[in-house]
Amino acid sequence: MYKISNNIKCVLFDLDGTLVDSTWIWREIDKIYLNRFHKEVHDNLQNEIEGMSFTETANYIKDYYDLKDSIETIKKDWNDLASDFYENKIELKKGAKNFLKYLSNREVKLGICTSNSRILTEKVLIKHNILDLFNIIITSCEVGKGKPNPDIYIHASKKLNCAPENCLVFEDTFQGVLSASRAHMQVIGIQDAFSIKNRHKIAKYTLKYIENFDKMK
Repeated sequence: MYKISNNIKCVLFDLDGTLVDSTWIWREIDKIYLNRFHKEVHDNLQNEIEGMSFTETANYIKDYYDLKDSIETIKKDWNDLASDFYENKIELKKGAKNFLKYLSNREVKLGICTSNSRILTEKVLIKHNILDLFNIIITSCEVGKGKPNPDIYIHASKKLNCAPENCLVFEDTFQGVLSASRAHMQVIGIQDAFSIKNRHKIAKYTLKYIENFDKMK
């Protein structure tokens, strides 16, 4: 039996690093992409773009590396490069599927609030046969601002007709945790290799910090 407070009516999940083990692919994709322009990934890139929407990240990359391609072209290229990973190679975090099914069976509303693109989000959910479990999918691009701004979680709360105090959020990054906290929601941090360096900062804003979804039992 999972330990979920009875006042929780909606559970919202970040995608990358939270529901799926995918953060490892993006440095490789960045290398492949920037190599086309004979440019190198700078060491702090992932930290600087953490929490940014897909569009905000494209703007950052375009400006930082002085690329001539349009924002839409950059985003399309990233979707194309990452497509095979999300459709075939990325796995769910341990215990995620059983936890989602448990919540769904309890008629808890489920949502995804991600900085990734809708295309890649849907691909990985379809791969693992869990797309139909979610009531909503919202991307940061659709609300205009990435994390740590609270916009995406506030929007999700309104879409699900669920008060913030009745929402529980799972996030792996400090920026994501701040976003949910600023939306006045309860937050649980989940461990990921990329963000584990910030676990003590994350823990200050969360109910608890867990290694995987089996730890919710």
